Parts: sequence; structure tokens; C-alpha cells
Amino acid sequence: MRTNGTRDEPGDCRYLPIGEHGLIGDLRTVALVGTNGTIDWYCCPRFDAPSVFGSLLDADRGGSFELCADIPATTKQFYFPDTNVLITRFFAGDGVGEIQDFMPIAENPREVDRHRLIRRVACVRGSIPFRARIAPRFDYARQPHTAHKNGSRITFSSPSMDLALFASVPLETDGQDAWSHFPLREGDHAVFALDRLAPGVEVRGCPIEEAEAEFAATVRFWRGWLSHSRYRGRWREVVHRSALTLKLLTYAPTGGIVAAPTTSLPERLGGERNWDYRYVWVRDAAFCVYALLRLGFTDEAEAFMGFLSEHVSIDCCPGDPTPPLQIMYGIDGRSDLPEQELTNLEGYRKSAPVRIGNAAADQLQLDIYGALIDSIYLYNKWGRPISSDRWDEVCTLVNWVCDNWDQPDEGIWETRGGRKDFVYSRLMCWVAIERAMRMAAQRGLPADIPRWRRARDSIYRGIMRQGWSGRLQAFVQHFADEVLDASLLMMPLAKFVSPTDPKWLSTLDALGDGLVSDSLVYRYDPEVSPDGLEGPEGTFSICSFWYVEALSRAGRLDEARLAFEKMLTYANHLGLYAEEIGHTGEQLGNFPQAITHLALISAAFNLDQALG
Repeated sequence: MRTNGTRDEPGDCRYLPIGEHGLIGDLRTVALVGTNGTIDWYCCPRFDAPSVFGSLLDADRGGSFELCADIPATTKQFYFPDTNVLITRFFAGDGVGEIQDFMPIAENPREVDRHRLIRRVACVRGSIPFRARIAPRFDYARQPHTAHKNGSRITFSSPSMDLALFASVPLETDGQDAWSHFPLREGDHAVFALDRLAPGVEVRGCPIEEAEAEFAATVRFWRGWLSHSRYRGRWREVVHRSALTLKLLTYAPTGGIVAAPTTSLPERLGGERNWDYRYVWVRDAAFCVYALLRLGFTDEAEAFMGFLSEHVSIDCCPGDPTPPLQIMYGIDGRSDLPEQELTNLEGYRKSAPVRIGNAAADQLQLDIYGALIDSIYLYNKWGRPISSDRWDEVCTLVNWVCDNWDQPDEGIWETRGGRKDFVYSRLMCWVAIERAMRMAAQRGLPADIPRWRRARDSIYRGIMRQGWSGRLQAFVQHFADEVLDASLLMMPLAKFVSPTDPKWLSTLDALGDGLVSDSLVYRYDPEVSPDGLEGPEGTFSICSFWYVEALSRAGRLDEARLAFEKMLTYANHLGLYAEEIGHTGEQLGNFPQAITHLALISAAFNLDQALG
């Protein structure tokens, strides 16, 4: 645990550092709670819905749910053990108080549309005054609303949604916001419950006794879920926190896992690298299935495969160069994700633009075919045998890859500087064909093996000849150039090359010299490989965990363990990671990032095995 404010970032004091947040959720959406007790990000009723509280992207106009000690206090934040129930504790001169934040998991079908957010306040020692201010701003602060008081309930009404706030302490309102000031003595409790008012959902209060019962039920749910984990290795606490985080990022109705629950948190303060990540990336598929099955969460792996099967349609004709897959889909499977800028919001610490939607959905990124087919291969191996219809789809995809693997594309990093012959894209096309050939051999499934083998071998030879730099003695980012790229750390992980092959060991050394800083790994150098965007960025956390795994597989176990332990020190106070780590160790980019936690699980699992 870290005391709030012990690591300062220069900048706008209206904003907490990105890493000074915890996460709560109900498997449909989440809320980010700052170490100061403020909920400054909440989209209702689902991950990709417009924000209700969005002060994370505009401190003045975005809206928030403030709840804190009404006197000077320091804070600590932690999770109730083995759960996603978040505790924010306030230490003041006359007492100690805490907020218990959680969102009940609706297991009753009649309650799934309630979306209740509960905040229990308690004084655990002495006495301490609290204050609350609830200021929703609907539709990314674009819609007006009114607030009406009726006894202990205040209803916030907007054109798109109504929310009901219940409190066990007196509330005041000015017709738009609500607030309260209330003292608590040792043993006293107060409750705030925010409900979405939806058709068919009964309107009810939340007395202290009911909030206590909901707290206990939520704790039981998370502990019961985590008890299915099979991981018993050296880093159990951080692995389990990653697993709990991934579960929070799962959209239960479809089984999709969002890349991150936020949009437009900058990869560089003041820069333009701000994207909406509240969607399901096909690229994450293999990492999801691998990590979940390794930990023993077969239901979640099956649900994710169900999402891919039901919502990722595969439609292409022989000879048609049109890609049969998008790189990402909505959490409900929709394919239309138009990108737009919200000019009414200033952005986190004035890092505009604020974007919703993602134009990268229309890019060509060939690596997704390897990721998808690898996930099917892993599920077929460790989960359940795939169906005959699914195999027909795999054959359709592989045949398309055989025809189109040599197209230039935008690559794994979704660059906006034009298409190139990225080596990682070729690598994952090789994975797509190779894994399909394995399944065909293992199951005796029909396949055009001679054609597949010719394409697979052509890709391999192309990478070895055109993706290798004799001057750098390393594999490079794209053909006919000499730029290093951390995505190539996947080469031994994908079993394209032996982890002790001389060419790979030389590449690993080159990456270590050129892209690694104190175990932290940059994706590439944008100055020598322009990506169509301005400015530098931080180190990419998924690459740092790939580096650990590559070192481990190469037999450099002391280096791997040290790099892993160092990387753990860059997590926030709760063990959560954003997309990137900044120059001074701060979290940057959307937060928390699913694929970072997937890579952490994979690195921990494989390093454990290597250490014995």
C-alpha cells in the first residue's frame, strides 16, 4: 500500500495520477475510484456506454462522485483480500474512517439491469466528518439533466437515462447536483447507493442492513470465483490480482473481454496518442485463452471462445482480398465502431483529443489471424475439441492467409503512418497456418496440407532472409529496414524460432541494448520508424513481460527473475497496470490494460516452471 501523494507528478493538481485509482465492477461495467475517494470514471450501463462520471477526462465538466473526509487526512487504498471490493481508508487527527466501494454481481435474472453502485462509509476509530458531492454529467457531459429530491432519494433525470441516489444521511440538491456533510463516530456507518432506473427493475432503497448483506454477498462471489484458480506458484498474489482484474473487464452477457475500461487516457501527457479501448480485440484472443486455461478458469475461456464463435463472422470468397476479420469488435459483437472526437472535454490533464470509437477497426492487421487460430488451437488442446463448423471457418481463414500473407499492413501497433511489410505480421501468419496444420494432423481433419505447407515455408524463408539485418545481427521491424521492434519478442513464444537459436539470442541482445531500460521495454523508436503520430511514448508494459518470458526461455533465469521482480515494482499500489510506464515511473495510457495482465500471468507461469 502506498500513502496517497507519496509519489508526485508535475502537472494539473485537479487530476490524480492515472495509477492512483482502483477498479470495481459488476461484469458489465466498471467504476474507477481515486485514492482521494472520488469516482471519476463510470459508464452506465456497460463498458462502452457514455460516461456518467467523467472527471478523469475533464476535471471541471466531466462529472464525479466525491466522497471523502471533511478534514485534512492521508489515505491508503487496498482491496478486501481475494476480492474486487475496494477499501479507501482516511487517517485524520481525530479518527480513522473508510469507504467500502463495490458493485453487486446480479445473479438474479430480474436484477441484471439494476447496475447498483454501493459506497459504505464507516468510522473505525475515534470520530471523523465526511462530505459527499454527487455531480453526474450524462453522455460525456453533452446532455442536460435535473435532480429531484423525494425523501431519502434523489433522482437524476436526463434524456437518455435516469439514476436514483439513495442515502442513509441527509441529502441536499440544487436541482442538478446533490451533496451531504455528515459526522461519524466509532462504529457508525453511512450508505450511498446509486441505481440505474430501468424498465422492469423495482425501485428500492438501500438501508444499512441491506448494504451489509450486499457487501457479504459480493465478497462471497469474488472469493468463490477465485477459489477455482490452479495457480500455486511464487507470485500468487500478483497473478490472482491480475486474474480478478481480467474478470472485471469481462462483459458477462457475451463473454468478451475489453482491452481496457477507459478511453483517451494519454500515452504521453499533452500528446495525441489517445484511443478508445473499450472494445474486444481479436489480438487478445490467444493470450486470453492461454492465461485463463492455465489458471483453471475454463468457463471464462469457453465464454470468450463463445464470443468469437457467435459474434466474429467469417465471410470471404476465394480470391477476395477483402479481410474476413476486423481487428476489434464491440462487446456485443457489433462491427461498426466509428471514431469521433469530443471537443467539449479537455482531456486528462489537457491531453486532447478525447476520442470515442476507434478508426483502427478498419485497418489491415494480419497478425490477428495467427492470434485467433492460435486461440482455437489452444482451446482445442486444453479445453474442448472444436466443432466441424468451426474447423470449416478455420480452413476459410487459413486459405485467405495463404493468399494474402504478403500484403503490407498497419501492424500490431496500429500505426497511422502507412502500410509496411511488418515482420510480426508475417510471423503471426506463419502461426495461423502452422497451428491449423497441427490441428489437422492431431484430429485427422480435412485440409489442403500441401498448399498450407508451401505458404508456411515461404513465410518462414521470407522472414529469415528479408526480416534479418546482418548489420544489427537481429530480426527487424519490417522488411528492407533496420529498425528494432519489441513485438519480435514473440518469436520464441510463438515457437517460430528456438529460444536458444543463435540468431534469436543475438536478437535478444540487440533488443536489450536498444529498447530496454531497467527491465522496461519500448515498442520501437518512433524517431527512426515514424508511425504517423507526433512525440515519444513510454515503455510498453506487455513488452516488458514478453521480455521476461523470452529471457526465461533462453535459459537466462537470473536476468528473467530480476526483470520480473523489477516490473512488479512498477505496478500501482493495488497491483494494476496501465498500457505504458512513463519516464518517471508513472502509469500512462488506458487503465487497467487487459493484455498487460495477461502477459504478466504468462510470464509468471513460465518463469515458475523454468525455476522449478
